[in-house]
Amino acid sequence: MNTSVDWVQLIIVIIIFTAVTAMGFMASRWRRTGELDNLDEWGLGGRGFGTFVTWFLLGGDLYTAYTFVAVPAAMYATGAISGFFAVPYTIVVYPIIFVFMSRLWSVAHRNGYVTPADFVGGRYGSRGLSLAVAVTGILATMPYIALQLVGMQAVFETMGLGGNNTLAKDLPLLIAFAVLAAYTYSSGLRAPAMIAFVKDGLIYLVIGVAIIYLPHVLGGWDTIFDAAKTKMATPNPTTGKPTGAFIPGEAGYSAYWTLALGSAMALFMYPHSVTAVLSTKNRNVVRRNAAILPAYSLLLGLLALLGYMAITAKVNVKGLDGIANPQLAIPRLFDQEFPSWFAGIAFAAIAVGALVPAAIMSIAAANLFTRNIYRDFLKKDATPAQEAKVSKLASLLVKFGALVFVLGMDKTISLNLQLLGGIWILQTFPAIVGGLFTRWFHRWALLAGWAVAMVYGTISAYRVINPATKKHFGGSLANFPFTDKQVYIALTAFVINLVVVIVLTVILRALKVPDGVDSTHPTDYLADAGDPGVKDLPELVDEDGAAPAKS
Repeated sequence: MNTSVDWVQLIIVIIIFTAVTAMGFMASRWRRTGELDNLDEWGLGGRGFGTFVTWFLLGGDLYTAYTFVAVPAAMYATGAISGFFAVPYTIVVYPIIFVFMSRLWSVAHRNGYVTPADFVGGRYGSRGLSLAVAVTGILATMPYIALQLVGMQAVFETMGLGGNNTLAKDLPLLIAFAVLAAYTYSSGLRAPAMIAFVKDGLIYLVIGVAIIYLPHVLGGWDTIFDAAKTKMATPNPTTGKPTGAFIPGEAGYSAYWTLALGSAMALFMYPHSVTAVLSTKNRNVVRRNAAILPAYSLLLGLLALLGYMAITAKVNVKGLDGIANPQLAIPRLFDQEFPSWFAGIAFAAIAVGALVPAAIMSIAAANLFTRNIYRDFLKKDATPAQEAKVSKLASLLVKFGALVFVLGMDKTISLNLQLLGGIWILQTFPAIVGGLFTRWFHRWALLAGWAVAMVYGTISAYRVINPATKKHFGGSLANFPFTDKQVYIALTAFVINLVVVIVLTVILRALKVPDGVDSTHPTDYLADAGDPGVKDLPELVDEDGAAPAKS
Protein backbone atom coordinates (compact mmCIF):
# COMPACT_ATOMS: atom_id res chain seq x y z
CA MET A 1 0.00 0.00 0.00
CA ASN A 2 1.38 3.40 -0.97
CA THR A 3 1.73 5.86 1.90
CA SER A 4 3.43 8.38 -0.35
CA VAL A 5 2.74 9.49 -3.89
CA ASP A 6 3.87 7.08 -6.63
CA TRP A 7 5.15 9.66 -9.07
CA VAL A 8 5.48 7.27 -12.02
CA GLN A 9 1.82 6.32 -11.76
CA LEU A 10 0.73 9.91 -11.19
CA ILE A 11 2.68 11.29 -14.17
CA ILE A 12 1.24 8.66 -16.53
CA VAL A 13 -2.29 9.35 -15.29
CA ILE A 14 -1.78 13.12 -15.70
CA ILE A 15 -0.44 12.70 -19.26
CA ILE A 16 -3.37 10.52 -20.37
CA PHE A 17 -5.87 12.65 -18.46
CA THR A 18 -4.51 15.79 -20.13
CA ALA A 19 -4.73 14.20 -23.58
CA VAL A 20 -8.30 13.13 -22.93
CA THR A 21 -9.20 16.60 -21.67
CA ALA A 22 -7.78 18.15 -24.86
CA MET A 23 -9.88 15.71 -26.90
CA GLY A 24 -12.93 16.74 -24.87
CA PHE A 25 -12.51 20.39 -25.84
CA MET A 26 -11.59 19.60 -29.46
CA ALA A 27 -14.74 17.49 -29.79
CA SER A 28 -16.86 20.64 -29.98
CA ARG A 29 -16.07 20.76 -33.73
CA TRP A 30 -16.11 17.01 -34.40
CA ARG A 31 -18.92 15.95 -36.79
CA ARG A 32 -20.54 19.35 -36.28
CA THR A 33 -23.74 20.03 -38.21
CA GLY A 34 -24.38 23.49 -36.79
CA GLU A 35 -23.88 25.68 -33.75
CA LEU A 36 -24.13 24.13 -30.29
CA ASP A 37 -27.00 26.43 -29.36
CA ASN A 38 -29.74 23.80 -29.38
CA LEU A 39 -30.25 20.47 -27.62
CA ASP A 40 -30.15 18.42 -30.82
CA GLU A 41 -26.55 19.55 -31.33
CA TRP A 42 -25.27 19.95 -27.76
CA GLY A 43 -27.26 17.23 -26.02
CA LEU A 44 -27.66 14.64 -28.80
CA GLY A 45 -24.57 15.16 -30.95
CA GLY A 46 -26.63 16.23 -33.96
CA ARG A 47 -28.57 12.92 -33.93
CA GLY A 48 -26.15 11.61 -36.54
CA PHE A 49 -23.97 8.86 -34.99
CA GLY A 50 -23.64 5.63 -36.97
CA THR A 51 -23.04 2.04 -35.83
CA PHE A 52 -19.29 2.38 -35.23
CA VAL A 53 -19.43 5.56 -33.15
CA THR A 54 -22.55 4.38 -31.31
CA TRP A 55 -20.90 1.10 -30.33
CA PHE A 56 -18.16 3.00 -28.52
CA LEU A 57 -20.56 5.61 -27.16
CA LEU A 58 -22.97 3.02 -25.73
CA GLY A 59 -20.04 0.96 -24.45
CA GLY A 60 -18.61 4.04 -22.77
CA ASP A 61 -22.08 4.90 -21.48
CA LEU A 62 -23.03 1.50 -20.06
CA TYR A 63 -19.67 0.03 -18.98
CA THR A 64 -18.58 2.45 -16.30
CA ALA A 65 -16.73 2.57 -12.98
CA TYR A 66 -19.54 0.19 -11.99
CA THR A 67 -17.79 -2.31 -14.27
CA PHE A 68 -14.18 -1.57 -13.45
CA VAL A 69 -14.37 -0.93 -9.70
CA ALA A 70 -17.77 -1.66 -8.12
CA VAL A 71 -18.49 -5.14 -9.55
CA PRO A 72 -15.07 -6.68 -8.78
CA ALA A 73 -15.13 -4.90 -5.39
CA ALA A 74 -18.46 -6.59 -4.63
CA MET A 75 -16.99 -9.94 -5.72
CA TYR A 76 -14.03 -9.32 -3.41
CA ALA A 77 -16.24 -8.36 -0.47
CA THR A 78 -19.17 -10.78 -0.57
CA GLY A 79 -18.94 -12.96 -3.67
CA ALA A 80 -21.21 -13.92 -6.54
CA ILE A 81 -24.64 -12.75 -5.36
CA SER A 82 -23.59 -9.11 -5.00
CA GLY A 83 -21.21 -9.04 -7.96
CA PHE A 84 -21.55 -11.68 -10.64
CA PHE A 85 -25.26 -11.04 -11.23
CA ALA A 86 -24.06 -8.20 -13.47
CA VAL A 87 -23.00 -10.70 -16.15
CA PRO A 88 -26.46 -12.24 -16.86
CA TYR A 89 -27.97 -8.79 -16.39
CA THR A 90 -25.93 -7.37 -19.28
CA ILE A 91 -26.93 -10.35 -21.44
CA VAL A 92 -30.65 -10.02 -20.71
CA VAL A 93 -30.66 -6.27 -21.39
CA TYR A 94 -29.85 -6.41 -25.13
CA PRO A 95 -33.03 -8.14 -26.32
CA ILE A 96 -34.86 -5.44 -24.34
CA ILE A 97 -32.97 -2.78 -26.29
CA PHE A 98 -33.67 -4.50 -29.59
CA VAL A 99 -37.42 -4.59 -29.03
CA PHE A 100 -38.10 -1.35 -27.14
CA MET A 101 -35.49 1.23 -28.05
CA SER A 102 -35.96 1.20 -31.83
CA ARG A 103 -39.60 2.18 -31.28
CA LEU A 104 -38.54 4.97 -28.92
CA TRP A 105 -36.01 6.19 -31.51
CA SER A 106 -38.74 6.38 -34.17
CA VAL A 107 -41.33 8.26 -32.13
CA ALA A 108 -38.69 10.60 -30.72
CA HIS A 109 -37.34 11.54 -34.16
CA ARG A 110 -40.79 11.93 -35.67
CA ASN A 111 -41.87 14.29 -32.86
CA GLY A 112 -38.58 15.98 -31.92
CA TYR A 113 -38.39 14.42 -28.44
CA VAL A 114 -35.06 14.82 -26.62
CA THR A 115 -35.82 12.97 -23.37
CA PRO A 116 -37.96 10.00 -22.29
CA ALA A 117 -40.10 12.47 -20.31
CA ASP A 118 -40.82 14.32 -23.59
CA PHE A 119 -42.26 11.08 -24.96
CA VAL A 120 -44.32 10.37 -21.83
CA GLY A 121 -45.73 13.91 -21.86
CA GLY A 122 -46.71 13.63 -25.51
CA ARG A 123 -48.08 10.10 -25.28
CA TYR A 124 -50.31 10.70 -22.25
CA GLY A 125 -50.98 14.42 -22.56
CA SER A 126 -49.77 14.89 -18.97
CA ARG A 127 -47.17 17.38 -17.82
CA GLY A 128 -47.47 15.95 -14.31
CA LEU A 129 -46.47 12.46 -15.44
CA SER A 130 -43.73 13.94 -17.59
CA LEU A 131 -42.44 15.83 -14.54
CA ALA A 132 -42.45 12.63 -12.47
CA VAL A 133 -40.35 10.83 -15.10
CA ALA A 134 -37.95 13.78 -15.34
CA VAL A 135 -37.47 14.13 -11.59
CA THR A 136 -36.95 10.37 -11.24
CA GLY A 137 -34.37 10.39 -14.02
CA ILE A 138 -32.41 13.22 -12.43
CA LEU A 139 -32.62 11.66 -8.96
CA ALA A 140 -31.55 8.20 -10.16
CA THR A 141 -28.65 9.63 -12.14
CA MET A 142 -27.09 11.32 -9.10
CA PRO A 143 -25.89 8.14 -7.34
CA TYR A 144 -24.82 6.67 -10.70
CA ILE A 145 -22.54 9.66 -11.36
CA ALA A 146 -21.40 9.41 -7.73
CA LEU A 147 -20.32 5.83 -8.38
CA GLN A 148 -18.05 7.08 -11.19
CA LEU A 149 -16.47 9.60 -8.85
CA VAL A 150 -15.97 6.93 -6.17
CA GLY A 151 -14.03 4.88 -8.72
CA MET A 152 -11.79 7.83 -9.50
CA GLN A 153 -11.31 8.50 -5.79
CA ALA A 154 -10.13 4.90 -5.27
CA VAL A 155 -7.51 5.35 -7.99
CA PHE A 156 -6.26 8.65 -6.56
CA GLU A 157 -6.01 7.17 -3.07
CA THR A 158 -4.07 4.14 -4.34
CA MET A 159 -1.53 6.46 -5.94
CA GLY A 160 -1.00 8.06 -2.52
CA LEU A 161 -3.11 11.19 -2.94
CA GLY A 162 -5.13 12.18 0.10
CA GLY A 163 -5.24 10.75 3.61
CA ASN A 164 -7.07 11.57 6.80
CA ASN A 165 -7.51 15.20 5.83
CA THR A 166 -10.89 15.47 4.09
CA LEU A 167 -9.85 18.34 1.82
CA ALA A 168 -6.65 16.58 0.74
CA LYS A 169 -8.54 13.36 0.08
CA ASP A 170 -11.25 15.02 -2.00
CA LEU A 171 -9.14 17.67 -3.78
CA PRO A 172 -8.05 15.42 -6.71
CA LEU A 173 -11.68 14.43 -7.16
CA LEU A 174 -12.76 18.07 -7.18
CA ILE A 175 -10.12 18.90 -9.81
CA ALA A 176 -11.25 16.00 -12.03
CA PHE A 177 -14.86 17.11 -11.50
CA ALA A 178 -13.99 20.66 -12.62
CA VAL A 179 -12.26 19.41 -15.78
CA LEU A 180 -15.19 17.14 -16.60
CA ALA A 181 -17.62 20.00 -16.07
CA ALA A 182 -15.62 22.31 -18.34
CA TYR A 183 -15.37 20.11 -21.43
CA THR A 184 -18.93 18.81 -21.05
CA TYR A 185 -20.16 22.41 -20.95
CA SER A 186 -18.07 23.26 -24.01
CA SER A 187 -18.64 20.24 -26.28
CA GLY A 188 -21.78 18.45 -25.10
CA LEU A 189 -22.31 14.80 -26.10
CA ARG A 190 -19.53 14.89 -28.71
CA ALA A 191 -16.90 15.01 -25.93
CA PRO A 192 -17.69 11.64 -24.31
CA ALA A 193 -18.38 10.14 -27.77
CA MET A 194 -14.84 10.99 -28.90
CA ILE A 195 -13.18 10.06 -25.59
CA ALA A 196 -14.98 6.70 -25.59
CA PHE A 197 -12.55 5.46 -28.28
CA VAL A 198 -9.61 6.04 -25.92
CA LYS A 199 -11.46 4.66 -22.92
CA ASP A 200 -12.38 1.37 -24.58
CA GLY A 201 -8.92 0.92 -26.06
CA LEU A 202 -7.28 1.37 -22.67
CA ILE A 203 -9.72 -0.96 -20.93
CA TYR A 204 -9.28 -3.76 -23.47
CA LEU A 205 -5.50 -3.40 -23.23
CA VAL A 206 -5.47 -3.51 -19.42
CA ILE A 207 -7.91 -6.40 -19.00
CA GLY A 208 -6.19 -8.39 -21.76
CA VAL A 209 -2.84 -8.17 -19.99
CA ALA A 210 -4.34 -8.72 -16.52
CA ILE A 211 -6.36 -11.82 -17.40
CA ILE A 212 -3.28 -13.51 -18.90
CA TYR A 213 -0.62 -12.31 -16.48
CA LEU A 214 -2.32 -12.38 -13.07
CA PRO A 215 -3.47 -16.05 -13.03
CA HIS A 216 0.10 -17.00 -13.97
CA VAL A 217 1.72 -15.14 -11.04
CA LEU A 218 -1.02 -16.03 -8.55
CA GLY A 219 -0.76 -19.81 -9.03
CA GLY A 220 -3.49 -20.47 -11.57
CA TRP A 221 -7.28 -20.44 -11.56
CA ASP A 222 -7.54 -23.33 -9.08
CA THR A 223 -5.64 -21.30 -6.51
CA ILE A 224 -7.71 -18.18 -7.22
CA PHE A 225 -11.05 -19.95 -6.85
CA ASP A 226 -9.92 -21.89 -3.75
CA ALA A 227 -8.86 -18.65 -2.03
CA ALA A 228 -12.19 -17.00 -2.87
CA LYS A 229 -14.17 -20.02 -1.67
CA THR A 230 -12.26 -20.07 1.63
CA LYS A 231 -12.83 -16.37 2.25
CA MET A 232 -16.56 -16.51 1.48
CA ALA A 233 -17.01 -19.44 3.90
CA THR A 234 -15.17 -17.61 6.71
CA PRO A 235 -17.57 -16.12 9.29
CA ASN A 236 -17.84 -12.33 9.32
CA PRO A 237 -16.79 -11.20 12.82
CA THR A 238 -19.52 -8.54 12.84
CA THR A 239 -22.48 -10.73 11.86
CA GLY A 240 -21.24 -14.23 12.68
CA LYS A 241 -22.48 -15.37 9.26
CA PRO A 242 -20.34 -16.43 6.27
CA THR A 243 -18.62 -13.49 4.61
CA GLY A 244 -20.40 -14.15 1.33
CA ALA A 245 -21.30 -16.76 -1.26
CA PHE A 246 -18.75 -18.23 -3.65
CA ILE A 247 -21.63 -19.93 -5.48
CA PRO A 248 -25.14 -18.82 -4.43
CA GLY A 249 -27.03 -21.50 -2.54
CA GLU A 250 -30.77 -22.06 -2.80
CA ALA A 251 -31.42 -19.23 -0.33
CA GLY A 252 -29.63 -16.83 -2.64
CA TYR A 253 -31.40 -17.75 -5.88
CA SER A 254 -34.16 -15.16 -5.53
CA ALA A 255 -31.67 -12.40 -4.74
CA TYR A 256 -29.48 -13.34 -7.70
CA TRP A 257 -32.14 -13.52 -10.40
CA THR A 258 -34.09 -10.48 -9.22
CA LEU A 259 -30.92 -8.39 -9.16
CA ALA A 260 -30.15 -9.50 -12.71
CA LEU A 261 -33.67 -9.04 -14.08
CA GLY A 262 -34.40 -5.78 -12.26
CA SER A 263 -31.11 -4.25 -13.32
CA ALA A 264 -31.67 -5.28 -16.95
CA MET A 265 -35.14 -3.73 -16.98
CA ALA A 266 -33.84 -0.54 -15.37
CA LEU A 267 -30.74 0.10 -17.47
CA PHE A 268 -32.38 1.61 -20.54
CA MET A 269 -34.82 3.63 -18.46
CA TYR A 270 -31.84 5.75 -17.34
CA PRO A 271 -31.76 9.07 -19.20
CA HIS A 272 -28.12 8.61 -20.25
CA SER A 273 -28.95 5.32 -22.00
CA VAL A 274 -31.85 6.95 -23.84
CA THR A 275 -29.64 9.91 -24.79
CA ALA A 276 -27.10 7.59 -26.43
CA VAL A 277 -29.89 5.82 -28.34
CA LEU A 278 -31.48 9.06 -29.58
CA SER A 279 -28.11 10.33 -30.84
CA THR A 280 -28.07 7.66 -33.57
CA LYS A 281 -28.93 8.42 -37.19
CA ASN A 282 -31.50 5.65 -37.79
CA ARG A 283 -33.36 2.90 -35.96
CA ASN A 284 -31.27 0.12 -37.47
CA VAL A 285 -28.17 1.54 -35.76
CA VAL A 286 -29.94 0.86 -32.47
CA ARG A 287 -30.75 -2.73 -33.45
CA ARG A 288 -27.29 -3.47 -34.82
CA ASN A 289 -25.73 -2.29 -31.57
CA ALA A 290 -28.13 -4.43 -29.56
CA ALA A 291 -26.73 -7.39 -31.51
CA ILE A 292 -23.01 -6.59 -31.13
CA LEU A 293 -22.82 -4.95 -27.68
CA PRO A 294 -22.94 -8.33 -25.84
CA ALA A 295 -19.23 -8.56 -26.69
CA TYR A 296 -18.77 -6.28 -23.70
CA SER A 297 -20.39 -8.88 -21.42
CA LEU A 298 -17.35 -11.12 -21.86
CA LEU A 299 -15.19 -8.24 -20.73
CA LEU A 300 -17.43 -7.70 -17.70
CA GLY A 301 -17.17 -11.35 -16.67
CA LEU A 302 -13.36 -11.19 -16.80
CA LEU A 303 -13.32 -7.91 -14.85
CA ALA A 304 -15.56 -9.38 -12.15
CA LEU A 305 -13.05 -12.20 -11.59
CA LEU A 306 -10.40 -9.62 -10.71
CA GLY A 307 -12.19 -9.43 -7.35
CA TYR A 308 -11.29 -13.05 -6.66
CA MET A 309 -7.72 -12.41 -7.84
CA ALA A 310 -7.47 -9.60 -5.27
CA ILE A 311 -8.44 -12.12 -2.56
CA THR A 312 -5.68 -14.50 -3.70
CA ALA A 313 -3.13 -11.68 -3.82
CA LYS A 314 -4.10 -10.69 -0.24
CA VAL A 315 -4.29 -7.01 -1.15
CA ASN A 316 -4.61 -4.51 1.68
CA VAL A 317 -7.89 -2.63 1.26
CA LYS A 318 -7.43 -0.29 4.20
CA GLY A 319 -7.53 3.29 3.02
CA LEU A 320 -5.09 6.02 3.99
CA ASP A 321 -7.56 6.86 6.77
CA GLY A 322 -7.16 3.35 8.22
CA ILE A 323 -10.69 2.20 7.32
CA ALA A 324 -11.23 -0.91 5.17
CA ASN A 325 -12.69 -0.03 1.77
CA PRO A 326 -13.34 -2.84 -0.75
CA GLN A 327 -13.42 -0.25 -3.57
CA LEU A 328 -9.63 -0.18 -3.27
CA ALA A 329 -9.29 -3.90 -4.08
CA ILE A 330 -8.72 -3.61 -7.83
CA PRO A 331 -6.54 -0.47 -7.82
CA ARG A 332 -4.44 -2.05 -5.03
CA LEU A 333 -4.21 -5.30 -7.01
CA PHE A 334 -2.69 -3.48 -10.00
CA ASP A 335 -0.47 -1.42 -7.71
CA GLN A 336 0.83 -4.56 -6.00
CA GLU A 337 1.22 -6.97 -8.91
CA PHE A 338 2.32 -4.75 -11.82
CA PRO A 339 5.19 -2.32 -12.35
CA SER A 340 4.33 1.31 -11.68
CA TRP A 341 4.21 2.28 -15.36
CA PHE A 342 1.57 -0.35 -16.21
CA ALA A 343 -0.38 0.35 -13.03
CA GLY A 344 -0.42 4.00 -14.14
CA ILE A 345 -1.99 2.98 -17.47
CA ALA A 346 -4.58 0.86 -15.62
CA PHE A 347 -5.42 3.75 -13.29
CA ALA A 348 -5.80 6.10 -16.25
CA ALA A 349 -8.14 3.57 -17.88
CA ILE A 350 -10.31 3.49 -14.76
CA ALA A 351 -10.33 7.29 -14.47
CA VAL A 352 -11.24 7.79 -18.14
CA GLY A 353 -13.75 4.96 -17.83
CA ALA A 354 -15.44 7.01 -15.11
CA LEU A 355 -15.28 10.34 -16.94
CA VAL A 356 -17.05 9.19 -20.12
CA PRO A 357 -20.28 7.93 -18.52
CA ALA A 358 -20.27 10.75 -15.95
CA ALA A 359 -20.28 13.24 -18.83
CA ILE A 360 -23.15 11.49 -20.66
CA MET A 361 -25.16 11.15 -17.45
CA SER A 362 -24.84 14.82 -16.56
CA ILE A 363 -25.87 15.84 -20.10
CA ALA A 364 -28.90 13.54 -20.02
CA ALA A 365 -30.03 14.75 -16.60
CA ALA A 366 -29.55 18.37 -17.69
CA ASN A 367 -31.71 17.77 -20.76
CA LEU A 368 -34.47 16.45 -18.51
CA PHE A 369 -34.34 19.57 -16.37
CA THR A 370 -34.34 21.89 -19.35
CA ARG A 371 -37.08 20.26 -21.42
CA ASN A 372 -39.41 18.96 -18.74
CA ILE A 373 -39.02 21.40 -15.85
CA TYR A 374 -37.62 24.68 -17.21
CA ARG A 375 -39.53 24.73 -20.52
CA ASP A 376 -42.73 23.06 -19.30
CA PHE A 377 -43.15 24.99 -16.05
CA LEU A 378 -40.84 28.02 -15.93
CA LYS A 379 -40.50 29.38 -19.48
CA LYS A 380 -42.87 27.82 -21.99
CA ASP A 381 -41.67 30.06 -24.84
CA ALA A 382 -37.97 29.26 -24.35
CA THR A 383 -35.95 29.42 -27.57
CA PRO A 384 -33.64 26.56 -28.62
CA ALA A 385 -30.65 28.74 -27.66
CA GLN A 386 -32.09 29.38 -24.19
CA GLU A 387 -32.75 25.67 -23.75
CA ALA A 388 -29.15 24.85 -24.65
CA LYS A 389 -27.78 27.48 -22.27
CA VAL A 390 -29.94 26.26 -19.37
CA SER A 391 -28.98 22.65 -20.08
CA LYS A 392 -25.28 23.51 -19.97
CA LEU A 393 -25.72 25.20 -16.60
CA ALA A 394 -27.89 22.37 -15.31
CA SER A 395 -25.19 19.84 -16.24
CA LEU A 396 -22.90 21.61 -13.76
CA LEU A 397 -25.52 21.43 -11.01
CA VAL A 398 -26.07 17.72 -11.64
CA LYS A 399 -22.35 17.04 -11.11
CA PHE A 400 -22.50 19.05 -7.89
CA GLY A 401 -25.43 16.92 -6.74
CA ALA A 402 -23.42 13.77 -7.47
CA LEU A 403 -20.61 15.14 -5.29
CA VAL A 404 -23.12 15.45 -2.45
CA PHE A 405 -23.88 11.73 -2.83
CA VAL A 406 -20.16 10.91 -2.83
CA LEU A 407 -19.40 12.95 0.26
CA GLY A 408 -22.55 12.06 2.18
CA MET A 409 -23.30 8.36 1.59
CA ASP A 410 -21.72 5.02 2.47
CA LYS A 411 -19.12 4.29 -0.21
CA THR A 412 -17.63 1.05 1.14
CA ILE A 413 -19.87 -0.98 -1.23
CA SER A 414 -20.30 1.54 -4.03
CA LEU A 415 -22.36 -0.91 -6.10
CA ASN A 416 -25.23 0.12 -3.82
CA LEU A 417 -25.13 3.59 -5.39
CA GLN A 418 -26.05 2.13 -8.78
CA LEU A 419 -28.61 -0.28 -7.32
CA LEU A 420 -30.26 2.57 -5.40
CA GLY A 421 -30.67 4.48 -8.66
CA GLY A 422 -32.14 1.32 -10.18
CA ILE A 423 -34.84 1.19 -7.50
CA TRP A 424 -36.04 4.63 -8.56
CA ILE A 425 -35.60 4.54 -12.32
CA LEU A 426 -37.37 1.18 -12.77
CA GLN A 427 -40.58 2.85 -11.62
CA THR A 428 -40.71 4.78 -14.92
CA PHE A 429 -40.85 1.50 -16.88
CA PRO A 430 -44.69 1.23 -17.04
CA ALA A 431 -45.06 4.76 -18.42
CA ILE A 432 -42.19 4.57 -20.94
CA VAL A 433 -42.22 0.98 -22.17
CA GLY A 434 -45.96 0.56 -21.69
CA GLY A 435 -46.50 3.75 -23.71
CA LEU A 436 -44.43 2.39 -26.60
CA PHE A 437 -46.96 -0.39 -27.17
CA THR A 438 -50.31 0.65 -25.70
CA ARG A 439 -52.34 3.66 -24.66
CA TRP A 440 -54.53 1.60 -22.31
CA PHE A 441 -52.84 2.68 -19.05
CA HIS A 442 -54.51 5.78 -17.59
CA ARG A 443 -52.23 8.74 -16.92
CA TRP A 444 -53.45 9.20 -13.34
CA ALA A 445 -53.03 5.48 -12.65
CA LEU A 446 -49.44 5.65 -13.92
CA LEU A 447 -48.74 8.65 -11.70
CA ALA A 448 -50.26 6.95 -8.64
CA GLY A 449 -48.36 3.70 -9.26
CA TRP A 450 -45.12 5.63 -9.65
CA ALA A 451 -45.69 7.54 -6.40
CA VAL A 452 -46.54 4.44 -4.34
CA ALA A 453 -43.55 2.51 -5.70
CA MET A 454 -41.13 5.40 -5.16
CA VAL A 455 -42.16 5.75 -1.52
CA TYR A 456 -42.04 2.01 -0.91
CA GLY A 457 -38.67 1.56 -2.66
CA THR A 458 -37.00 4.50 -0.93
CA ILE A 459 -38.19 3.53 2.56
CA SER A 460 -37.22 -0.11 2.02
CA ALA A 461 -33.74 0.86 0.82
CA TYR A 462 -33.31 3.30 3.72
CA ARG A 463 -34.10 0.52 6.21
CA VAL A 464 -31.24 -1.66 4.95
CA ILE A 465 -28.35 -1.17 7.38
CA ASN A 466 -24.76 -1.96 6.44
CA PRO A 467 -23.64 -4.21 9.33
CA ALA A 468 -20.07 -2.93 9.09
CA THR A 469 -20.70 0.82 8.96
CA LYS A 470 -24.19 0.93 10.55
CA LYS A 471 -25.28 3.35 7.81
CA HIS A 472 -28.66 3.44 6.09
CA PHE A 473 -29.01 2.65 2.37
CA GLY A 474 -26.53 -0.15 3.07
CA GLY A 475 -27.92 -2.56 0.48
CA SER A 476 -30.61 -3.17 -2.12
CA LEU A 477 -32.14 -6.47 -0.99
CA ALA A 478 -35.12 -6.97 1.30
CA ASN A 479 -37.65 -9.71 2.00
CA PHE A 480 -40.44 -9.95 -0.54
CA PRO A 481 -43.74 -9.12 1.26
CA PHE A 482 -45.10 -12.03 3.33
CA THR A 483 -42.11 -14.28 2.51
CA ASP A 484 -38.56 -14.85 3.74
CA LYS A 485 -37.12 -14.58 0.22
CA GLN A 486 -34.55 -11.83 -0.29
CA VAL A 487 -35.18 -9.96 -3.55
CA TYR A 488 -34.06 -6.76 -5.25
CA ILE A 489 -36.18 -3.94 -3.82
CA ALA A 490 -36.56 -2.36 -7.28
CA LEU A 491 -38.40 -5.39 -8.63
CA THR A 492 -40.73 -5.60 -5.61
CA ALA A 493 -41.54 -1.89 -6.01
CA PHE A 494 -42.13 -2.45 -9.73
CA VAL A 495 -44.65 -5.23 -9.04
CA ILE A 496 -46.50 -2.96 -6.60
CA ASN A 497 -46.35 -0.17 -9.20
CA LEU A 498 -47.85 -2.37 -11.90
CA VAL A 499 -50.64 -3.67 -9.66
CA VAL A 500 -51.65 -0.12 -8.70
CA VAL A 501 -51.54 1.01 -12.34
CA ILE A 502 -53.73 -1.84 -13.61
CA VAL A 503 -56.31 -1.62 -10.81
CA LEU A 504 -56.62 2.17 -11.00
CA THR A 505 -56.76 2.13 -14.81
CA VAL A 506 -59.77 -0.20 -14.67
CA ILE A 507 -61.48 2.03 -12.10
CA LEU A 508 -60.70 5.33 -13.83
CA ARG A 509 -61.80 4.06 -17.23
CA ALA A 510 -65.01 2.72 -15.73
CA LEU A 511 -65.62 6.21 -14.27
CA LYS A 512 -64.74 7.76 -17.67
CA VAL A 513 -62.11 10.07 -16.17
CA PRO A 514 -60.38 12.02 -19.01
CA ASP A 515 -57.04 10.43 -19.83
CA GLY A 516 -55.34 13.20 -21.80
CA VAL A 517 -54.64 13.72 -25.50
CA ASP A 518 -52.15 11.46 -27.29
CA SER A 519 -50.05 13.65 -29.59
CA THR A 520 -48.37 10.66 -31.28
CA HIS A 521 -49.63 8.59 -34.21
CA PRO A 522 -49.37 4.79 -34.66
CA THR A 523 -47.08 5.26 -37.67
CA ASP A 524 -44.61 7.23 -35.49
CA TYR A 525 -43.39 4.04 -33.80
CA LEU A 526 -42.04 2.45 -36.99
CA ALA A 527 -40.72 5.59 -38.72
CA ASP A 528 -37.12 5.71 -39.92
CA ALA A 529 -34.72 8.28 -41.29
CA GLY A 530 -35.96 9.54 -44.65
CA ASP A 531 -39.62 8.92 -43.87
CA PRO A 532 -42.00 11.90 -44.01
CA GLY A 533 -41.90 13.96 -40.84
CA VAL A 534 -38.67 12.43 -39.54
CA LYS A 535 -35.94 14.95 -38.84
CA ASP A 536 -33.67 15.25 -41.88
CA LEU A 537 -30.10 14.25 -41.12
CA PRO A 538 -27.38 16.62 -42.30
CA GLU A 539 -25.41 15.59 -45.37
CA LEU A 540 -22.18 15.98 -43.49
CA VAL A 541 -20.33 12.82 -42.55
CA ASP A 542 -20.14 9.17 -43.29
CA GLU A 543 -19.23 6.39 -40.86
CA ASP A 544 -15.52 7.21 -40.70
CA GLY A 545 -16.12 10.93 -40.26
CA ALA A 546 -15.28 12.03 -43.82
CA ALA A 547 -17.51 14.32 -45.84
CA PRO A 548 -19.40 12.40 -48.55
CA ALA A 549 -18.66 13.20 -52.16
CA LYS A 550 -21.10 15.54 -53.83
CA SER A 551 -22.52 14.69 -57.21
